[in-house]
Amino acid sequence: MTRPEVSELDHLREIERLARAVRDAASSEGLLSYSSEEGNATALQRTVNALARGLRRYHFQGDGCLGEEADRPLLRLAGVVLLRPEVMPAGMAESYEAACTRLGVEARPEGWALWNTWGDDDRMKVTMVVSAVDTTEGLLANWSRGRALYPVVPLPSQVALIHNGWARHMIFSPFGVRKLGLGGQP
Repeated sequence: MTRPEVSELDHLREIERLARAVRDAASSEGLLSYSSEEGNATALQRTVNALARGLRRYHFQGDGCLGEEADRPLLRLAGVVLLRPEVMPAGMAESYEAACTRLGVEARPEGWALWNTWGDDDRMKVTMVVSAVDTTEGLLANWSRGRALYPVVPLPSQVALIHNGWARHMIFSPFGVRKLGLGGQP
């Protein structure tokens, strides 16, 4: 019986699933500490702990892990906004169609992602309207767990428009929070 061909991303997800099983087994046996500084740990325990620390990341298309993305630099984002026909950001009163019209893009069934970032001089605030909705969901999954991950620069075909200024109702990235000084007092 032949095995079905899987995509590179599906292969990586399967490896990650197996690595999580190793982490869970180590945890149930009391061998997991997530520490990198265990003096009396065996080489296997240190390796499993390193593996467990690495698993704190959720992989997504556009995270730079796949070979075809490796040459593209990461894009530091201040934050993102997801616009979808069925769900709009909290506090946004306009409909999806009205928001698309205001932005100057067609209302796609998949929705749009608005990536708030900085221009080349690192001072000008810009919003990229991109089709990378799945990538944005992957970012949000990581940010919600405190992981400061960022996407690779989108392909030109993924960028519909670039606007001056930032889109409102954004979810701030960990980097954006630090850069803008929004973290509050320690």
